[in-house]
Amino acid sequence: MVSQYFWPENFRINDLVQEWTRRGHAVTVLTGKPNYPSGRVFPEYEQNPDGFGTYHRARIIRVPMLARAQGSVRLLLNYISYVISACALGPWHLRGNAFDVVFVFEPSPVTVGIPAIVMGRLKRAPVVFWVLDLWPETLSAIGVVRSRRVLGWVGRLVSFIYNRCTLVLGQSRGFQASISQYCRDSRKIRYFPSWSEDVFAQSDTAPASEITADVGVFDVLFAGNIGEAQDLPAVLDAATLLKDNPGIRWLIVGDGRKSEWLQDEVSRRGLAQQVKLLGRHPVERMPSFYSHADALLVSLKKDPVFSLTIPGKVQSYLMSGIPILGMLDGEGADVIRRAQAGLVCGAGDARGLADAILKLAAMDRSARLALGANGRRFAKLEFDREMLMDRLEQWLTEAVDIQQERGRDR
Repeated sequence: MVSQYFWPENFRINDLVQEWTRRGHAVTVLTGKPNYPSGRVFPEYEQNPDGFGTYHRARIIRVPMLARAQGSVRLLLNYISYVISACALGPWHLRGNAFDVVFVFEPSPVTVGIPAIVMGRLKRAPVVFWVLDLWPETLSAIGVVRSRRVLGWVGRLVSFIYNRCTLVLGQSRGFQASISQYCRDSRKIRYFPSWSEDVFAQSDTAPASEITADVGVFDVLFAGNIGEAQDLPAVLDAATLLKDNPGIRWLIVGDGRKSEWLQDEVSRRGLAQQVKLLGRHPVERMPSFYSHADALLVSLKKDPVFSLTIPGKVQSYLMSGIPILGMLDGEGADVIRRAQAGLVCGAGDARGLADAILKLAAMDRSARLALGANGRRFAKLEFDREMLMDRLEQWLTEAVDIQQERGRDR
């Protein structure tokens, strides 16, 4: 498994690796030093790197790279340094090891595919690439790259990577059309969404002590990455509209590149009493924070590329059995509507979000419980973990068969 991010960073790939080892597979992870999302290498890792060499019997190979730190230039260097280290040192660390499949986890950047292709060639193994972030579209959507020429270069890199993979998995059905623009053989494209994690189905978790349980307060909880794509300015616009309503409280659990901006903006707008910033916590603790929530918020910026995305938190939110508030367009919004799991407004519509919160808060408890129950049923039907793990295992076997067939043809 090739990924720039891995445990102790909180990513879904951790759960996938754990499942592979539970099913009896031997797993090796080629990754970097944990520094997401703060941009600083985790102190616990620096103090005891040997303590992070295995994860649920999976072997972890960590190559050196520059931490993300702050700024676009440093982020670019972070991406490049991982590619160089993984390509140069990965084969050395894994010399003499044979692999059936090379699996790529790509929430961003797409460059993670380069060392995977190198490993696939050296080990004569198929490469299966899981696309969770569309490049070059996302670079343009969040304003990181504006030059058409540079976006064109990135598009050619994406094409180079996809066309050297045996299978390309997209996290939403909408991704398939974009992937097919860069992948010559559409037969290798599959729909593989994120799954609903069982940890979020817990209903007997003690509430997080970091939050006071105020009577008569309707709590809206946002969990996850605090970045450009999540459109926190629009979220704060909605909070500002409801500033004079003492019955509405916002709980933000997470971290990311816009965390400092968010803290400053909450202070500037005088929202410190309404908006509680609770920082980053391990995924295992998230149910304790969810237990305070009357509604769970998911938001994405208004852009065509984000309308193709199903944010990974949607599956977790559905499984929690708590009503969802969505401020987003496209596939993510469609999932919430089809599940009848909450209320949705358009991306960037702060007034619509504020109105949806007031509407949900005005519902009686039984109606909100029904929305949550709808979401959990839908999650078990569409995003069941065991079903999706079985499907992925079948595709990995298919990739091996394709590779062997190609070998015989040669």
